[in-house]
Amino acid sequence: MERIELKTRESTELVDITEKVKELVKYTGVESGICVIFTRHTTSGIIINENEAGMKQDIVTLLNELVPKGKGYLHDRIDNNAHSHLRAVLLGTSVSIPVDRGELVLGTWQSIFFVECDGPRRREVCVNVV
Repeated sequence: MERIELKTRESTELVDITEKVKELVKYTGVESGICVIFTRHTTSGIIINENEAGMKQDIVTLLNELVPKGKGYLHDRIDNNAHSHLRAVLLGTSVSIPVDRGELVLGTWQSIFFVECDGPRRREVCVNVV
């Protein structure tokens, strides 16, 4: 398993990790298999979507509107970040992508994103190619 280290800058942001994941797939030498990208953090997610500025902002806006900060969530009594945990529930912690001929099988407009929901922070994404 390989790791990608990130330093996020915003409270909620999308970080494109596609190229880093592609490099790791090539590094492994796996020709045919599956690549699993996983975040170990309970206030972040991994998604696949289009890397277009408007779409990225739309996703952030959607998260902010669906699960706004400060709505009286019970977990806020502990560290005031319940909204971040709840957003992460909606996003999921991992994606699996087929590997064929040593490359990720992604659609033309698909990119892999680490989604920060409680930043800025130092983060780690695990990548396993089998």
